[in-house]
Amino acid sequence: MVGVKKTDCYASFRKGTKKGFELVIDILPTLMGLLMAVKVLRASGIMELLGKLCPNFWERLGLYSEILPLFLIKMVSSSAANGILFDIYKQYGTDSRTGITASLMLSSTETILYCMSVYFMITKVKKTRWTFAGALAATLAGAAASIILARVM
Repeated sequence: MVGVKKTDCYASFRKGTKKGFELVIDILPTLMGLLMAVKVLRASGIMELLGKLCPNFWERLGLYSEILPLFLIKMVSSSAANGILFDIYKQYGTDSRTGITASLMLSSTETILYCMSVYFMITKVKKTRWTFAGALAATLAGAAASIILARVM
């Protein structure tokens, strides 16, 4: 057989896992910072305050005060957004308009800040240029689509 070369699979495996652990160690401070920021935001009550500031404005947009924290936190952390989603399910139910809107919004939006901080740090991208603006526009479009779909359902 032409072109077949022997490789030590176990050595390749060890080399790959070593690189994986180095990557985890590089990412860990960023992840811990993001998780701490989410905890501080949720514990401080800022999300609820934002929802109560202009309730008529948010409701006209279709962002009920219960869903606004989900929308904002999802940009930072998907796991924290899942926690908010489960809280919404407990309080309003999964089949309510709020529950359906929250479910659609969670699956239609992106964790912008998480992806930018982690992936750009790993790839050492310094010039992000229009990344945040484009990701925010896509997230807003996903949120708008989820609100519209929930109204139709």
